Amino acid sequence: MDRASEFRHTGVVKYPSDTTDTAERAGHAPAAAASRVEETRRNPAAASREIPEGQTRAAVVQLLLEEGPITAPEIGERLGLSAAGVRRHLDALIESGEAQAAAPPRRQGRGRGRPARRFQLTAVGRARLGHSYDDLATAAMRHLRELGGDAAVEDFARRRVDSILGTVAPADENVDDVESVAEEIAGAFTASGFAASTRRVGNGVQICQHHCPVSHVAEQFPELCEAEQEAFVRILGTHVQRLATIANGDAFCTTHVPVLPRADVPRPEPPT
Repeated sequence: MDRASEFRHTGVVKYPSDTTDTAERAGHAPAAAASRVEETRRNPAAASREIPEGQTRAAVVQLLLEEGPITAPEIGERLGLSAAGVRRHLDALIESGEAQAAAPPRRQGRGRGRPARRFQLTAVGRARLGHSYDDLATAAMRHLRELGGDAAVEDFARRRVDSILGTVAPADENVDDVESVAEEIAGAFTASGFAASTRRVGNGVQICQHHCPVSHVAEQFPELCEAEQEAFVRILGTHVQRLATIANGDAFCTTHVPVLPRADVPRPEPPT
């Protein structure tokens, strides 16, 4: 029996039917929120439809999770909200400690005026999205280490990430394919609850995981993060650099993948 898959969806939030309304009022009904965000992406006219306050708050949380740091005007445009409406939701989330203004970039352009403030979820906000079975998963990992040592934990971590990326084929030796496979990796992680995306940055592409359903476990077992990085190297055929991880207290996990000409980036030897 493959037990790696048992840890794949620990970030899934399940609300019993008699508590769904309460969850929505608190702004933490992710299924409805994700549906709302996706609907406005595909059909901007849907943003003008009147929806319950709780679902709107949840949709704001979903945007902060998936696309933060993001500006208030961008939130308003995406969800069809007035500036005052966006401000009301952001103020409530900031007051509860679930959101914060992101630190401005160190290097700003010389444009006129101050740059628009960008907002993102805090660790508290991400935690309230739910990390079901964290204690159980952590206890199981400790027991695994007691029985089989570090090697058993490392083997489990590799099997877990392989179960997530099992359908992603290794990249060919060309730049375009590396970027394409990076997007496939992000898609596979999103399907497993990581809210991942890619973005072009300079001479590389970054894989960003805006949520980590196993971050609380990974704080104590960094082998989970290390196995992900090893899988990226193996599948992409190039070295990668982990710039940030949620488990270490960062806003999201970021992995930089260089896309220089293949002659300049040696392909690592496959493990024996």
